[in-house]
Amino acid sequence: MFIKDLEDCEEFIAADNSILRELLHPDKADLAVRYSLAHAIVMPGQATRPHRLKTSEVYYIMEGEGIMHIGDECERVHPGQAVYIPPDSRQYIENTGKIELKFLCIVDPAWRKQDEEVFSVDQLF
Repeated sequence: MFIKDLEDCEEFIAADNSILRELLHPDKADLAVRYSLAHAIVMPGQATRPHRLKTSEVYYIMEGEGIMHIGDECERVHPGQAVYIPPDSRQYIENTGKIELKFLCIVDPAWRKQDEEVFSVDQLF
């Protein structure tokens, strides 16, 4: 049985500036999964840097509220919602609330650095 406690996962600042803890990744444990699973936090008043992945991604919002930007679209998000992000879509999420925006990130196939492109502010949509 494999169980991973969030508190046992190293916290780091991801390339998109979110606070990340990686829970599951097939390259880091003997797991028969294709996807990776991470826990992310965006602080109040902040946003992730615009980025895109070559792979699909799903965010599951657990706490807080914000605005999800995918391509030319943007929508408010809140706890209990899942957001599908198609491959090669420019995306970012902003925290519009007063508490931390916490969400899970599922990347399939599993996240790899070479599959991510992070944009500077002047490269926004």
